[in-house]
Parts: sequence; structure tokens; C-alpha cells
Amino acid sequence: MNDTRTAPEARLDVAAVGDALLGRWKAERLESRRLAEDPRLHTIPGQSMDDHRARVLEQLGILVEEGAIQRAFPGDLGGSDNHGGNIAAFQELVLADPSMQIKSGVQWGLFGAAILHLGTRTHHEKWLPDVMSLKLPGAFAMTEIGHGSDVASIGTTATYDPETEEFEIHTPFKGAWKDYLGNAALHGQAAVVFAQLITRGVNHGVHAFFVPIRTPDGEMLPGVGSEDDGVKGGLNGIDNGRLHFTRVRVPRENLLNRYGDVAADGSYSSAIESPGRRFFTMIGTLVQGRVSLDGASVRAMQAALAIAIRYGSERRQFPGASGRETVLLDYGQHQRRLIPRLAQSYAMAFADERLLTIFDEVFSGARDTPENREDLETLAAALKPLSTWAALDTLQEAREACGGAGFLAKNRLVGLRADLDIYVTFEGDNNVLLQLVGKRLLTDYAAQFKPGDRAAIAKAAAAQLGERVSRFGLRQMGQSIADLGQVSRSVESLRSTEAQRQLLTDRVQTMVAEIALALREATKGIPKEDRRARAIAGEEAFNAQQHKLIEAARAHGELLQWEAFTEAIERIGDAGSRQVLTWLRDLFGLGIIERNAAWYLISGRISGQRAEALTAYIDRLISRLRPHALDLVEAFGLTPGLLRAEIATGIEAERQEEAHAYVQEQIAAGTWPIHEKELRKRERSGGTTPRPASERERVDA
Repeated sequence: MNDTRTAPEARLDVAAVGDALLGRWKAERLESRRLAEDPRLHTIPGQSMDDHRARVLEQLGILVEEGAIQRAFPGDLGGSDNHGGNIAAFQELVLADPSMQIKSGVQWGLFGAAILHLGTRTHHEKWLPDVMSLKLPGAFAMTEIGHGSDVASIGTTATYDPETEEFEIHTPFKGAWKDYLGNAALHGQAAVVFAQLITRGVNHGVHAFFVPIRTPDGEMLPGVGSEDDGVKGGLNGIDNGRLHFTRVRVPRENLLNRYGDVAADGSYSSAIESPGRRFFTMIGTLVQGRVSLDGASVRAMQAALAIAIRYGSERRQFPGASGRETVLLDYGQHQRRLIPRLAQSYAMAFADERLLTIFDEVFSGARDTPENREDLETLAAALKPLSTWAALDTLQEAREACGGAGFLAKNRLVGLRADLDIYVTFEGDNNVLLQLVGKRLLTDYAAQFKPGDRAAIAKAAAAQLGERVSRFGLRQMGQSIADLGQVSRSVESLRSTEAQRQLLTDRVQTMVAEIALALREATKGIPKEDRRARAIAGEEAFNAQQHKLIEAARAHGELLQWEAFTEAIERIGDAGSRQVLTWLRDLFGLGIIERNAAWYLISGRISGQRAEALTAYIDRLISRLRPHALDLVEAFGLTPGLLRAEIATGIEAERQEEAHAYVQEQIAAGTWPIHEKELRKRERSGGTTPRPASERERVDA
């Protein structure tokens, strides 16, 4: 066990670090947190699905009354054109009720945002006021039973009829039914439906259409069918369901035509000539869902850690040398379970702030360029998988770290874990998103060379492979000799910011280079004229490299998080806070290297001795951070009204003190019974008279 009762080496300025975590949209976050403390918006554990759905719909009305959802909409329609502030505020609502948060995201972040970003001024004026006021609840009908992440291949069609100037919306087979849609089972009166636009016999790809589906009284409109998805693993306050359409006709004007339009005679026009680029431009306008989930997942992580670390600082178990039972967080394994995840939450919080800044630059128009939009989409696709996976991992570990108390619904960990489960496939399956990131990395890598320059790519990859061989040989041997068995000397080269950056960057670059070389070599020797053979070979090679590509994308995302953490530290003025956060950043960065030690060893980036010393140093960092754990979670700024977990209120400390005081009183009064083991010890030594045990004897027994 580590001795953690010594004075901290540095002091964390909780207020300053808290401001850094709140970031640019501090005011919007704090306002949203104030709202999230309102009991009317809180989850009621054990509530039936029907009651929960009704309550959540009422909660959306409260959000409207409180002015909580209008930020992103146009100022002249009642909004404030505040895109970054809107997402920042939305992320905080996970602390109230995730069902309420996600249903509000469906209504205003998906249904409303699709009208805003894919429609034109006419559509905005016609529908957005009612969307904002909740007079017009709606669904976002993109995902199909047969096509989830592969939106370009959806089966729903929208065929134009020039005689009536209408589109016919049709789901020709069951695999084309829209599924998992919030507001589809009960409350939605309209839907933005994504379908293949067909006019004059030509398919112009996926476009979005405004389609009424129910009357205000809840009756389905002709040709529209709905099914309820029923009870889910979480988020049961949302009425998820399926929609299908049998030749439903809507006016030509219901095409959300910002990026593609159909004239009365059926002729199609678009300012974006390439169908592929047009599709990705349309889909890219809806990236805010991934940005929202990234930050909401970080907030759930922070809540879980605040609960578990506060409880672990009070809950005592097993006698220690002091004569009292030891608090859980003083055990090395308990620290290993929670403090590295605390470091991870900080890295992800600062990375989310960077993502949100780029999002605001694009959607505010400050830096709305094709390059910045592409960067935004790639960054969101890299960070959302890592944070949503980390949230589930942290919630589960925090639950276990709190024992049986963590399993009680009133302490929130199990409820949050169930509700956030779907986040890993919301807005794109995490593995598919990372594959998109990997493809971008390959594209950027290939852009360094002349088109088709196989020799240059092979030479660059071989150079990195050769470097690996040399490091694995003489370079690694040199490390072992220089280290001389000293942990401090072994880790010295890994502690600096530049050393960590180099190791994390090197892994991404080397993995991408190896994959690029493998893909290039797959078609070597196949004539260019034999396109089919080259395509088959390329597809097989890509499939063989898919796992490596996703791992490279994940490594890239972790590097981005580390960079964001490092930049945030540089903006901290208080020296003590900067020191503590540097230790925390080092724990995050070196933890990534430790988890991937096999790669670094095989690649010759570090020696076996340094890998061993790295783990010892990480343990030392964790011990050094232990005295700051409570301050680090205090900086999250999560009040009791936001956490709403009994075990995070100090009640455990009260129970422990009550128990301790009782024992002390009994000992002082001479009424504390002697333990059987102590009695036998005395009998063996010749003593026969029982007397009350001292506290020391009680502990020893």
C-alpha cells in the first residue's frame, strides 16, 4: 500500500482548473447545469416505460419554456445563432435524464437541424417556429433495418411525378423500413425522411424530404405505418419505433433542397457536380450529433468518477497499521482502477473543447471552408468512438469500485451505464467511424507522393520499417546498457513532452505507412487494364488490413486527445495546477504507451527494461496524484444536485465516524468484549481473566 497521507507536492487551484474545463462556453454550460438541477427534469428510477415517455415529453416542454433549445436557430426566428453554445449546453443535460437529453436531440438536433441545414429559407419560415416551440414534434428517418451506417445504400425511394409535381415516398421492402427512430412510435407528427431521389429515370442519390406522418391527435396519415420498438436496454423515456411508407405523396417543395433541387418539369440541378461529394456534404451538415455525444459521454465519465472517488475516499475496509480500517482509495489497486480513468476524462474533456471550437467555426461561418468541414468530420469521427467507449468502461469500473452501493439505482451508476450503452452505435457505429478516420489517414499519407508513385510510397514505408529494425537491434541494446537498472534513468527519456509526442506520433505514422504499403503491394503485378482483378485484390487487401486500420485510427484519436490536454496545460497560469495537470497528462500519455507496450517492444521503440520501468513509474505517478484526487473531481463542478448519488454526499463518512465513535466509547467504558482469539492467546500464556479489549488488540485480532 502507498503512504498517501503526506503533504501534496503541489496544490491544485480548483476554481482555475474548473474554468479551464468549462471552456469557452462556460456561461452556457453553467446555465444548462442550473436547469439540470431542476427536479422536474430528473430520472425517476423504476418508472414504467409509458410513464417515462409521458414525463420526457413534458420535460421537452419545460426546455422550451426555459429557453434552453433555441440557441442554434436563426435569430430572426427566435434563436441566437449560437452553435457552439448550443452543443455545450446540450451536453450537460445528460446529468438530468439521458432520455430527456436524447429526445431533445432528436427533436431539435436532428429533426430541426436537418430542416435548418438541408432546407432553405422557405422551409425555415414554414416549419422551424413550430419545431422550436414543440408544436410540431418530429422524427429523423435515416437509419433503415437493412442499412445502418451505410446511408448511401438505403432502400427508401422518392420518385418525382412531373404531372402532379409530387414526390412519391416508398419503402419497397421491409429492409427499407426506417427503424430505431425517436418520436416515431408515438409523438412524431412529421419526419425528415432520407431517400434515393429519382427523377426522369435517374437516381441522384440520397436526399432529405419533409414528410407528415401523424395528425396532431396521433392518427397515422394514409400510407404511413408505424411500429413501436418497445422496451430497450436503456433510454426508455424515448418512443423509438419504425416507420414505413406506401407510395406516400408530398409536394415538390417538401424536398429540402439546399444542395440539390428538382424543377417542376423534373430536371435536377445541384451546385455540387459530384454525386459523392454532394452526399458527403449533406451528411456532413449533421455532424453535430457526434459532437454532442462526445461531450455528453465525457460528462457521464466525470459524474461516475466524482461518485466513485468521493465514496472511495470515505469507505473503509480491512484494518490498517494506523489501527483504523483503510479507506478504499488508499489501496494501490483501487487507485489503479480510478486515477488513470480520471486522467483519461481530462484528456477527453479538453479534446471535446477543441472539437466544439472547430464545429462552431464551421457552423457560425467564421471558417466554413471545405477543408475545415472535412477536418471537423474526421475529428468527430475520431473522438466520438473513444469517449463513448470510455464512458461505458468508466461507468462499469466505477460501479464495481463502489461495490453493492454502486449497484443501487439511487446511486445512478447503473442507470447511466444502461442509458449510455447505445451511444457507441448512435450517430454511426464506432468501428465504422474509426474506419472513416483510417481512410482519411491513408489519403493524407498518399497525398505526400505523386499519384500512383508506388516506388515512393514503398520507399517511405520501408524506411520506417528499417528504422524499426535498427532500433530493435543496436538502439535497444544501447538503452539497456544506459539504463543500468535504475527506474528513474529508464523513464527519463519518456517523461518529457516531446518524447511522449514522438512515441505517440510515431506509432500512428508507422502503422499507416505499413497499411499503405500492404495495400499498394496487393495489386502489384496485376495489369491496370484488368480493373476487376485489381478491384478484387484491393478489396481483399483492405479487408485483411481493416483491423490494423481501425487501430491506427484509434491511436490517432488518442494522440489528438493528448495534444489537446498538453495545449490546455500551457494555458494554465497557476504553477501548482500546471504541475498536477502535467502529472495527470503524463499518466494519460504513458498509459497509452503501456497499454500498447507489445507494439513498442516489437517495433523497437523502447527496450524491455524501459517497458518494465514505465509501469513502475506509472504506479509512482498514480501515488503522487492520489492526494489530489478529490480536488481533481471537485474541479468538474458537479454539485450534489447534478450527481444525485447518496454515496457522494458524505453519508459514508458520517457512517464511518459513527462506527468509530461507538467503538471508542465502548473501549473507554470498559464494555468492549475481548475477541476469542485474544482470549486463547492469554490462556496459552497463563492468563485467565478476560478483560475488555483495547482498540489495538481488537485490530490485531
